[in-house]
Amino acid sequence: MSASRTVICLLRNDLRLHDNELFHWAQRNAEHIVPLYCFDPRHYVGTYNFNLPKTGPFRLRFLLESVRDLRNALLNTGSNLVVRKGKPEEVVADLIKQLGSVSSVAFHEEVASEELNVEKKVKEVCAQLKVKVHTCWGSTLYHMEDLPFHQISRLPDVYTEFRKAVESQSRVRPVLPTTERLNPLPPGLDEGAIPTAEDLQQTEPVSDPRSAFPCTGGESSALARLKHYFWDTDAVATYKETRNGLIGVDYSTKFSPWLALGCISPRYIYHQIKTYERERTANQSTYWVIFELLWRDYFKFVGIKYGNKMFQVKGLQGKSVPWKMDMKLFDAWKEGRTGVPFVDANMRELALTGFMSNRGRQNVASFLTKDLGLDWRQGAEWFEYLLIDHDVCSNYGNWLYSAGIGNDPRENRKFNMIKQALDYDINGEYVRRWVPELGGIRGADIHTPWNLSSAALSHAGVSLGDTYPTPVVTAPEWSRHFSKKPSGAGPSAKGKRGPTHTPKQHRDRGIDFYFSRSKNL
Repeated sequence: MSASRTVICLLRNDLRLHDNELFHWAQRNAEHIVPLYCFDPRHYVGTYNFNLPKTGPFRLRFLLESVRDLRNALLNTGSNLVVRKGKPEEVVADLIKQLGSVSSVAFHEEVASEELNVEKKVKEVCAQLKVKVHTCWGSTLYHMEDLPFHQISRLPDVYTEFRKAVESQSRVRPVLPTTERLNPLPPGLDEGAIPTAEDLQQTEPVSDPRSAFPCTGGESSALARLKHYFWDTDAVATYKETRNGLIGVDYSTKFSPWLALGCISPRYIYHQIKTYERERTANQSTYWVIFELLWRDYFKFVGIKYGNKMFQVKGLQGKSVPWKMDMKLFDAWKEGRTGVPFVDANMRELALTGFMSNRGRQNVASFLTKDLGLDWRQGAEWFEYLLIDHDVCSNYGNWLYSAGIGNDPRENRKFNMIKQALDYDINGEYVRRWVPELGGIRGADIHTPWNLSSAALSHAGVSLGDTYPTPVVTAPEWSRHFSKKPSGAGPSAKGKRGPTHTPKQHRDRGIDFYFSRSKNL
């Protein structure tokens, strides 16, 4: 081995030391290793279709925290994280020319077109400069080479078929050990400063004490979260019962923001689940965490199979839907001013914290596409802007699903906003949390303020059209639930069971809309 051989590890959505093949490969193939993260200016411009801001303040803060955490972790290995502002292909070219000793550039492969375009340009630069390229696959639970489909074109278009095939015919690879020592940077290489939000033309977000995700970015926080959720609290053992909650940190795993940036490995979560099942308990809840990781895998592989169809208005099915373009309606949706309290509460939580529950996402997506009839891509790009846990394949895959032009085997699935509100926010505590102007309305009546008498509204301090909007739309099927008063025994907004039992009609709520026979949820 040449004493000066250097490998650049271009890091993107793989900001961790544990289960990271790049570092193991580089350690075997170079004396000097350059772990590199680039703040790509293309991530801080407008979205493709509607020119919404691409990276919002909460996601950027989480990214900056994750980059800082990785730098600290690398310092403990004898290395450092080199940080640059610029397009990765240009930064890599500059470093190759500057160092003169680079033998290879290594990176994890991504899925979507913008990321693939970066990979293509990095490969072109390396070819011009006679530097080798080494790539790894490391973002999914099941390795792409281990799928039971000989070609990605054979990937099933229905999740259940995919799940059954991989569970019966594939295995999850073991976790690679955490890198404890890493060969150093080349002498004299400046590590570079980690930019601030202002450096990237963003504002620092204001933390909201109501947030269901008051967590920081980075591998150390991700591993601490898993320890808390599995081993310290045993919350994982009741995940299936609580996962549809709306309030609090522990109703769900909250792993998704760290998974999106690769701060935690899905394989690590899987093997921790298996250890937990051996040492504590194995039940539907522990399995359901794996079930959700498989959905994440599935959307990645769907992204490979369908490419840019994932972003096109006709979706995976090539279906023409007469979507409306109504900016007034879209603004009401994104700002939480639709006059439908359950929708507004979720949209305000997203705007003020960068996070929204899985249950909320399904509902607001259905409302935008099915009740308002607006272009699903507007919703997807708004989520891309704001969500801390934005993962391109999961986000767009789920929006296609909600719009009825993705991987949903049933047609015309539509969520009933009032039924959903009564099912999951039985006493209105979640709505009161985020729509305080309705706080004077007691019980479940908060979900349908337009049905209250003027005297009741006045007593609650609510003036429709003034202190709170009248609904921008009311669906005819909502009326079936206007007179249904909750019994008080259903699940609360915190995702916990009621005081005695979960009513029979809600017992399979963990199975969620993916398996529902009903089109009117």
